[in-house]
Amino acid sequence: MKGQSFLKSSGNSSAMPSNPPPAGPARRSFALTGPSVTLDPRTNAVRRDIADIRLAEHVFAPHYAAPLPMVVATRTTLRSERPLDSASIAILMPEDLFEVLEYAGDDAWGIAPAHGQVGYIAAAALAPYVQ
Repeated sequence: MKGQSFLKSSGNSSAMPSNPPPAGPARRSFALTGPSVTLDPRTNAVRRDIADIRLAEHVFAPHYAAPLPMVVATRTTLRSERPLDSASIAILMPEDLFEVLEYAGDDAWGIAPAHGQVGYIAAAALAPYVQ
């Protein structure tokens, strides 16, 4: 029987598919919608690549991060961007809380809740938060 292929039977003679389609009308299409609101990235921890998990119901991001509470150990500058010469947003003092969302190199990006601002600080200025 040249050119023919034979399939082995699994012993299941049912003609029904193993996962039947859901009952009801077939869905023809769907669409993903973007954020319903535009959030200010200076006061809301959202960037193109990452967002605070607490904003998940408002924005779509490729990655979400849960804030890691840390305490400022030494006086430091909260910067608007990662480069050290970026604009200063606020001065954080020892004992201030800082919620880290990302560590990148020598910097930490997150939220200074007392100031209501989002930015970058030197990671070396942070210490573990102990309640």
